[in-house]
Amino acid sequence: MASVAWAVLKVLLLLPTQTWSPVGAGNPPDCDAPLASALPRSSFSSSSELSSSHGPGFSRLNRRDGAGGWTPLVSNKYQWLQIDLGERMEVTAVATQGGYGSSDWVTSYLLMFSDGGRNWKQYRREESIWGFPGNTNADSVVHYRLQPPFEARFLRFLPLAWNPRGRIGMRIEVYGCAYKSEVVYFDGQSALLYTLDKKPLKPIRDVISLKFKAMQSNGILLHREGQHGNHITLELIKGKLVFFLNSGNAKLPSTIAPVTLTLGSLLDDQHWHSVLIELLDTQVNFTVDKHTHHFQAKGDSSYLDLNFEISFGGISTPGRSRAFTRKSFHGCLENLYYNGVDVTELAKKHKPQILMMGNVSFSCPQPQTVPVTFLSSRSYLALPGNSGEDKVSVTFQFRTWNRAGHLLFGELRRGSGSFVLFLKDGKLKLSLFQPGQSPRNVTAGAGLNDGQWHSVSFSAKWSHMNVVVDNDTAVQPLVAVLIDSGDTYYFGDSAWTVVRHGGPDAVTLRGAPSGHPRSAVSFAYAAGAGQLRAAVNLAERCEQRLALRCGTARRPDSRDGTPLSWWVGRTNETHTYWGGSLPDAQKCTCGLEGNCIDSQYYCNCDAGRNEWTSDTIVLSQKEHLPVTQIVMTDAGQPHSEADYTLGPLLCRGDTRILKVWRRESVIFEIFPSLFGRLRWEDGLSLGVQHKPGQDESFWNSASFNTETSYLHFPAFHGELTADVCFFFKTTVSSGVFMENLGITDFIRIELRAPTEVTFSFDVGNGPCEVTVQSPTPFNDNQWHHVRAERNVKGASLQVDQLPQKMQPAPADGHVRLQLNSQLFIGGTATRQRGFLGCIRSLQLNGVALDLEERATVTPGVEPGCAGHCSTYGHLCRNGGRCREKRRGVTCDCAFSAYDGPFCSNEISAYFATGSSMTYHFQEHYTLSENSSSLVSSLHRDVTLTREMITLSFRTTRTPSLLLYVSSFYEEYLSVILANNGSLQIRYKLDRHQNPDAFTFDFKNMADGQLHQVKINREEAVVMVEVNQSAKKQVILSSGTEFNAVKSLILGKVLEAAGADPDTRRAATSGFTGCLSAVRFGRAAPLKAALRPSGPSRVTVRGHVAPMARCAAGAASGSPARELAPRLAGGAGRSGPADEGEPLVNADRRDSAVIGDTGFLRIGRAGFELLASSDLPASASQSAEITGVSHHARPSLIF
Repeated sequence: MASVAWAVLKVLLLLPTQTWSPVGAGNPPDCDAPLASALPRSSFSSSSELSSSHGPGFSRLNRRDGAGGWTPLVSNKYQWLQIDLGERMEVTAVATQGGYGSSDWVTSYLLMFSDGGRNWKQYRREESIWGFPGNTNADSVVHYRLQPPFEARFLRFLPLAWNPRGRIGMRIEVYGCAYKSEVVYFDGQSALLYTLDKKPLKPIRDVISLKFKAMQSNGILLHREGQHGNHITLELIKGKLVFFLNSGNAKLPSTIAPVTLTLGSLLDDQHWHSVLIELLDTQVNFTVDKHTHHFQAKGDSSYLDLNFEISFGGISTPGRSRAFTRKSFHGCLENLYYNGVDVTELAKKHKPQILMMGNVSFSCPQPQTVPVTFLSSRSYLALPGNSGEDKVSVTFQFRTWNRAGHLLFGELRRGSGSFVLFLKDGKLKLSLFQPGQSPRNVTAGAGLNDGQWHSVSFSAKWSHMNVVVDNDTAVQPLVAVLIDSGDTYYFGDSAWTVVRHGGPDAVTLRGAPSGHPRSAVSFAYAAGAGQLRAAVNLAERCEQRLALRCGTARRPDSRDGTPLSWWVGRTNETHTYWGGSLPDAQKCTCGLEGNCIDSQYYCNCDAGRNEWTSDTIVLSQKEHLPVTQIVMTDAGQPHSEADYTLGPLLCRGDTRILKVWRRESVIFEIFPSLFGRLRWEDGLSLGVQHKPGQDESFWNSASFNTETSYLHFPAFHGELTADVCFFFKTTVSSGVFMENLGITDFIRIELRAPTEVTFSFDVGNGPCEVTVQSPTPFNDNQWHHVRAERNVKGASLQVDQLPQKMQPAPADGHVRLQLNSQLFIGGTATRQRGFLGCIRSLQLNGVALDLEERATVTPGVEPGCAGHCSTYGHLCRNGGRCREKRRGVTCDCAFSAYDGPFCSNEISAYFATGSSMTYHFQEHYTLSENSSSLVSSLHRDVTLTREMITLSFRTTRTPSLLLYVSSFYEEYLSVILANNGSLQIRYKLDRHQNPDAFTFDFKNMADGQLHQVKINREEAVVMVEVNQSAKKQVILSSGTEFNAVKSLILGKVLEAAGADPDTRRAATSGFTGCLSAVRFGRAAPLKAALRPSGPSRVTVRGHVAPMARCAAGAASGSPARELAPRLAGGAGRSGPADEGEPLVNADRRDSAVIGDTGFLRIGRAGFELLASSDLPASASQSAEITGVSHHARPSLIF
C-alpha cells in the first residue's frame, strides 16, 4: 500500500503547476489594468499621420481630442501604430476603436511586440499567425483577450483592412500589469556556479525554470554532473534546445542508455523563450514554450545522484576536469529559479552560494543586428545602396529551408546593368547583367537551405566580381567596365521587372532667364505601349527614381505659384508632383523621412543653399508611369546648376503571363519568385507577352441558377503548375466552383461551408486539402477573390486578404496532375453539390475562360452578373452614384462637384480680380400679394430647411467673398474671409431680423494654401468643418427656412441689397484666387460652367479660367503672392496652360468654354487619354469602369 501511495505522490509532484513556476509568480492574479491611457503623447508613434491633429498621440481609447484618433497619411498595409509602455509589462488584452465620429476604422489588424523597439515578434496563437478582428463602426469598442499573454515594452498595431468608404482610423488600449524581471547576461565566455545547500536528504523533486534570449545559435544554458561522470545538460545547438541525461559510467548496466531530448527550433531569434525542467527520481518533464515532453529514464534513483553544484551559462567548474569543451551561452537568462530560489537575486547580492566567472552583468543589452523575416514570397525589403560609388559591395547573413529563391536584386546606375543573387538547388548563385554582354554567373556554397545562418559577401569592381559564402570563395573575371552602384537594393523573394529607357544617362542644367525652358528631355522605351501597359497593370507596385543634385538650388514653383518643372507620364498626362506615394504629397525622400537639411522644406534642393545638395525622388503612382518627358524652367537664378538621372521603371508583382525568349537586346529582366512560377534558365532574357482582352476578362461572368447547372470546358492542362483565380458571390452555404477529374487524379475548389473555401487535389500521393477559414461568412452576396496554386513544391490557397494557407508537397511523391475529363465550372460531373451564384474573371494559368460565351448556350446558366455596385460602389467618390451595368459599373457624377470616371477629378477655376460667376436657381418673378399661385409655387420649390455646402479655395487676399447665396425674400447666406483671414459665415433666414454671424478663428486662411470648407445645416443647427479636421457647431436664431433661393455667386457681387456691412465689403472686393469643388446641395456651379451638359444656368463676368487642380504646384515654405492659373492637365501638354479667354456670359450659345482637353476612357485596352477631338457628346458623361485592378494578396514589408 505504501508503494502505491508513493507512486501516486510521484505523479502528483510531476504535474506542472503554477506553484513551481516562479516565472510568473510575482505577477498579481488581477492583471487587466489599462496601460496606455495614462501614457504621455510622446509614448505613441506611427508610420505617418494625415495631419497634426491625426497624430498617434490622439489614439487613446474613448478620447476625442485632436481629430479623434490616429489616421496615417496614406491608408495601405504598410502603416503601423506603436506604443512604448516605458518598461516591460505583462500584456493580457487589447481593445480598439475607430476615429471619433468618422468613417475611419480598421476591420482587421496584426499585433507585434518587442523589448527594444527594433526586433519585433508577431503575436501567435497555437503556432499560427493570428489576425485580430477589428471594428465595424467608429465608436464601438472591440476587446480581445490574449491567450496566452506576453511580456513586452513596445507594441505595434498593423492594419490589414479598413472601412472601404473611409480611411485607417484607430484608438487603442492595452491591458495588463507590471512584470517582475530579474536578468543576467552572459557574453559567451562567462558562467554562474550555484552551490546548493548540502542537506542529508536530497529534495524529492528538482524544478528549474527560466527564460532565455539567445544572441548565438549554440551555447550551454545549464550543466550539473555527479561523481561518476553522470550529468544533466541543457544546451542550445543550431537554434534547437537539447536536454542531455547521461550516466557517464561504463560500469553501469548497458540497459541504462543516455537520453537526449530536443525541443523547439530557431530559438536563436533574439526573443524570449521559457523553459521548465522537473525531475523526480528517474521521471522528467521537459517544457519549452508550452510544449512538454514526458519521459522516464531506466535504472534506479542513483542514476540521478548529482553533485551539489549547478552551473549556468557554461561548464566552467573550478578544481575539476572538464568533461566538455562545448561553446558557452551568449545571451540573457531571465527569472532563473532553482526549486523556488531566485538564483539571479543571489548573484546580484553577491551571496556566497554564487561564484561568478567572466563578464556577468545584470541587464540585457539590445542586439546590434536585427534579423528580418520574409513572411511570404511577395515580401521584400528595400534598403539604400552606396549610390555613385565605382563598386558594389554587400554583406549579410541569411537562413532558409528553401532550395530556391531570390535573395538580392540591385540596379546599377547610368544604365550600366543589374545583378541578382539567388539560391538554386541549395547553392548561392550570382548573375551580373551588363549592356552588350552575356550574363556573368558565379556559384558558391552548397546545402545552404539547412535552416542555419550563413554569411554572404559579394563585391564587383572594374574587372572582377567575387562571392564568399561562409568560407567558400568564387571569383569571376569581367570585361573592364565602370560599375556604378545604384540607389536601392531589394532583399527578399520577389519578381521584379526592369524596363530601361533610351534617354541620356544624366542631364545637366544651368541657369537661364526666368520662365525660359532650359531642359526638355524625352525618354523612349524599347517596349511598346501594350507591353508597358501590361507590365504596369499586372504589377502590384511600380516605381521610378530620379536622382537630383543641385547647387544654388531653385524652388519648384515661381513666386506666383506657377510650376517651374513638370513631367509627362505614360498616357501623356502632365504631372507637377515630385515623389511620394500620392500626387499631393509633393515631397522628396528626405521630406517623407523627415531628415531634409532645412526642416522648412520637403526637398534638399528647395533650401536654396550655396552648396551642392542631393535629393532622391521616388515616383510610385504606377498609373502615371513610366516617365516619358521631364521639363524644367528657371526662376531667374543665372548661376544655379543641377543635374539629374532618371532610373529605369521597376515593377514588382504578378507575372502570370510571362514568356521566355532569346534575344540580344534585353527589354525586360525578370527574376523568379520563391514559388517558381518562372523557370530560370541561364542566358535567357525575359519579356512580357501582353494578352489581348486582359482587362475585358475582368468582368466576364456567369450566373448559375440551379444546383444541376454547370459550364464545361476542355480538360485543364496543369500537370506541373496549376494557377487558378476567380471571383465569386453567393447566398448559399456550399457548392463546387470548379472540378476536373482524371482516372485517379483530380482537382477541385469548393465552398465547403459558409466560412470555408477548400482547394483539394490528388496527383497520386493521396488526396491533399488546403482550407481557408474566415471569421465572417463568404455567402454574404459580396464579391470574394480566390486564388489557388499548386506546383511541384506545394500548394497554397488565399481568399480575399485572409492569411494564405500552404501545404508542402511530399519530398519523394508524384508531381504530375493527370486529368482526362471535361473541366466543370459551377458544378460536378455527378450534377451534385452544384454552385448557386456568380463566378467571374476565371483564369487558369493566366488564360481567361469566356464564361459568358459558354453561358449563352447552356440551360440554367446566364451570362453576366448583377450587383457589382455592392462591391465597387465605393470607387465612386465625392457624391457620385454607382450605376449597374452588365459588365461592370459606371459612376454617375451628375450630382457631384467632380467629374471623371470615378467622380474624383477636381473642377477648379482661377478668378481674376473683379470676376464673378452666378448660378441661377430660378428665374425672377415679382412677388406681391396678388401673385398667382403658379408663381408662388415656383418659389416654394426652392425653399430649403437643410443644405450641404462644400468648397475648396486658395487665396492671399482679404477681405474675400467665397460664396454668396441670395433669395427673392432678401434672405441670404455669405461665406467670407475677414480682414484678418478668419472664416466668417452669415445666415439671414428672416428679412425682419439681423443675420446670424459666426466667426471661426481656426487660423489665417488667406495664406496661399489650399483649404476645404464643409457646411451642413439641418434647420437651425449648422455644423462647420475646416480642412477635414476642425469642427464647430452653431445654432441659428434668425429662422430655419431659406425661402425662395434665387442665385449663388462666386467672386464679386454687384448688388448685395440688405446684406450686413462686412458682407458688402467682401462682396465689393470679390475673390481673387482658385476655387474648386463648389457644391450647394445638388448645384455645382463650377461644373455647370466648365462642363455644361444642358441648358446653362451660369453667367460669368470678367476673367475666369479653368485650372487642373487648386492644390497643384503649391509652394512649400512660402505662400504665393498672387495665385495665377496653374498647369492644366491637357493631353500632350508639356508646360503650363495658357490662361485662355475669359468666360464672359457663359450662357451664350456661341461662347467658348475652356476646360481640360483630356478625358479618361476605360475600355478594353485599359485607361487611355482621348484627344480633344475625341471628346464625348456630353462632357458630364461618365466613363465605364472596366479595367479595375484587384490585388487580393497583401504584401508585407518589414
